[in-house]
Amino acid sequence: QVQLVESGGGLVQAGGSLRLSCTASGRTLSWFAMGWFRQAPGKEREFVAAISWRGIGTSVADSVKGRFTISRENGKNTVYLQMNSLKSEDTAVYYCAANPRIDDVVVTTTGEYNYWGQGTQVTVSS
Repeated sequence: QVQLVESGGGLVQAGGSLRLSCTASGRTLSWFAMGWFRQAPGKEREFVAAISWRGIGTSVADSVKGRFTISRENGKNTVYLQMNSLKSEDTAVYYCAANPRIDDVVVTTTGEYNYWGQGTQVTVSS
């Protein structure tokens, strides 16, 4: 079992930055592909960014490309989402997720993830 806890959310003005963290307990995050997803009120959960377990491969959604960066520190059991140039449409609850695997690939689909955090609220005021 892996427990994931997100932190770093909050209220920020448009154009500002936030860094989200996702820390795991129970098992090391090595051998886990990791992802960030978000869900705005009345909308489905959507992919934001993902990283392979070695950290070599990354992927970000077109809507955040050039603004958001995903990274990880396996030694600290932590994955990060650096969010810059935030827009009001980035307002959502952000979730991190973990997918155990041997191959070092990026996973971008919600259904492939086995473990989820409780989420952290990000609110961007315009």
